[in-house]
Amino acid sequence: MKNQEKTELTVAKITAAAMDEFGSSGYAGGTINNICKTGINKGLIYHNFKDKDELYLFCLKKSCEKLCDYLENGKKLDDPADYMKLRIRFFDANPNEAHIFFEALLCPPAALQGRIQDEMQRFNKINDTVCRNALAKLSLRDGISEDDALSYVRQLQVMFNGYFSSPACRDIPIAEKARRHEESMSKLLGFMLYGIAKDGE
Repeated sequence: MKNQEKTELTVAKITAAAMDEFGSSGYAGGTINNICKTGINKGLIYHNFKDKDELYLFCLKKSCEKLCDYLENGKKLDDPADYMKLRIRFFDANPNEAHIFFEALLCPPAALQGRIQDEMQRFNKINDTVCRNALAKLSLRDGISEDDALSYVRQLQVMFNGYFSSPACRDIPIAEKARRHEESMSKLLGFMLYGIAKDGE
């Protein structure tokens, strides 16, 4: 076996163990020592990853890539309701990825916030695409451009995420927080795009 193949297998083994560790214990509770208890040599971990931060960010990157591939392959980017159902299905089927993703989204380690945002860029672009596709089907009020409406949606999403990051949700387990976030986000998108009053009111 070539050295490159050995390295790839080693990184895959480390990543699988780290996904389980961070997916169950989060960033704060996850440790290199616990990962080593799965039979992985600590020296191999530090040979391939600088430290715990690098390994956590790599797991986040893999989680985001898996999510984004799933969303793009699902071809549900023209309807917000179908898109949110797709997201919920993914997170239900991938609890480790859900835990890592929502921890990074809603309560990121302070020292890693900037780098986490970098890993979230592709996901954010998919969200923007869904919103733009939905906005393109609507007749916007006079004086409101598509960019204005998209900016408004983004601001509300930040405020919405802020609620789930607030003390009001501090004691909610991350899995339950993720479920509530996605179900509530689906309703919120509907409110933002289509309003809450019946036609003509």
